[in-house]
Amino acid sequence: MINGFAINIDSFQVLMKMWIVLLLLSVFSETVICYSHGKVEVACGDMTPQHGHDPSTKNPPFNIIADKSQLSPGDEIKVTLSMASSEGKHYFKGFLIEARNAGNLSEKVGSFKLISPGISQLLTCDSKEGSAVSHTDKSQKTEVQVIWVAPSNSPSSVQFLVTVAQGYKEYWVKSPGPVVSQNGVAPPPQTTFGGSIGAQTTTSSTLSRSFTSEGCGSKKSCLRDPDGCDPQNDIACHFLSFRALGSSVMFELSGPAEGYVSFALSQDKWMGKDDVYLCIRDADRVEIKAAYVSGRTHPEYSSQNILKDTAWRLSDGVIQCSFRRDIILPPENLYRFSLDQMYYLFMAHGRAEVGRTHRHDRQPLISTYQTAITGPPEDLTGSRSPLLMKYHGAFMLIAWTSTVSAGVIMARYFKPDWPERNILGQRVWFQLHRMLMVLTVLLTLVGFVLPFMYRGGWSKVTHTHRGPEVLAVCVIKHCHNQAVCFHDLVVTIFLGIHQQALFLPAPWSTGVLAAIVVWFVLADLVLEVHRRGFLPIGQ
Repeated sequence: MINGFAINIDSFQVLMKMWIVLLLLSVFSETVICYSHGKVEVACGDMTPQHGHDPSTKNPPFNIIADKSQLSPGDEIKVTLSMASSEGKHYFKGFLIEARNAGNLSEKVGSFKLISPGISQLLTCDSKEGSAVSHTDKSQKTEVQVIWVAPSNSPSSVQFLVTVAQGYKEYWVKSPGPVVSQNGVAPPPQTTFGGSIGAQTTTSSTLSRSFTSEGCGSKKSCLRDPDGCDPQNDIACHFLSFRALGSSVMFELSGPAEGYVSFALSQDKWMGKDDVYLCIRDADRVEIKAAYVSGRTHPEYSSQNILKDTAWRLSDGVIQCSFRRDIILPPENLYRFSLDQMYYLFMAHGRAEVGRTHRHDRQPLISTYQTAITGPPEDLTGSRSPLLMKYHGAFMLIAWTSTVSAGVIMARYFKPDWPERNILGQRVWFQLHRMLMVLTVLLTLVGFVLPFMYRGGWSKVTHTHRGPEVLAVCVIKHCHNQAVCFHDLVVTIFLGIHQQALFLPAPWSTGVLAAIVVWFVLADLVLEVHRRGFLPIGQ
């Protein structure tokens, strides 16, 4: 049995290492999201990369040319994008080429064919297959050539547009290329685009002093963590305030963070389809951005300049920013919410590298209830740990670290040694064992349902996938291999306690759980040795 126990310990260690690696891979895949693969359909409209930085204002170091200046329906025209400048970098990494009606630059025209499929690929924009061309990877390129095919209903003139990226923070948006016209038609004047077309270019000022909680609940609405803190006196205070100013709303956001602080307007209590605003630290300055998140994904930054009177401050590791936004925005701002409605408020913070945000460090602070952004001032409350998730964690920990382990020990070691006395027609050890196992099942069933109630469905988190799988295996193999089942459950619980929604203190939570596991293993070992007669207890 001791050799078997050692094998089980080895299996446990292998499982732990394997699932830790898988967990790290899953977290990494969630936080490092980019468009190096070139699937940039999200940028088809304004041709702006989702980088969160302003385009370069330098002269473009590249050329885009066409091998014809006139076209007829069905013509094939070769378009070449190449580096032109001898200064700076001699390559580009990403690109997006489109052909548009020169008289209406919102209308995409024709389709493309590939010459070099290894470095270029076709995109489907506005449901038109092959209406744009982009890169396939982030390798360095000096030239790319494509073929554009004129449609049968081609407009009188067509202009080629290109977005080129040399790096994450260095790119040019919607640079104008050549205009080709039908035979006998004079080309229109070329539309020129500045280096900041389609990007947020608000000039920010510097805040002269810190925000204050004075007036919270009377002059402005506030959401704070810890509850009641004042950002003027407490550098650990996460603070959001807002108040209506005529046809707009003024927001103030503050909090300690390495990379960014943010808040979101949401119609529910989980992440997805939210209107997001971020204050991102970039060296010794702060960039203030509006964005949208469609799910548990990297934010998609707005290409429209909707923020006014932006200002920021950096002090003692605290990021502070303020801005004003109109209550009602023009209809082209598809993902911006009107501020005359009621929303849940989310506050989050995390790391950022060269302006790119990573997953928030802690579970976001979520307001207790929906609030009217332009309504009467309120002193709001919130929580980082939903009550349903707290109950889920408590029920599962009690079930699989207490009642089940006690029940297994009761059946394995007290069955032969317990007095012969019966309770309700069954031996004492069996009645206690059955009671503990029934309690385990009840706690597990209730705890199992709670996350689905909270999320409103399935989740892609590793622990969520692992839990039902292990539970099903343990039910099926309950009588065959309890040791392996217990080891799988321990791995799942270790993954689960690090869920941000539980908001458990680290590393103490890991240490406490590890101590419980060690206690069970040692107790099992001592009782097994005693059962085999090697360790007389009480004799």
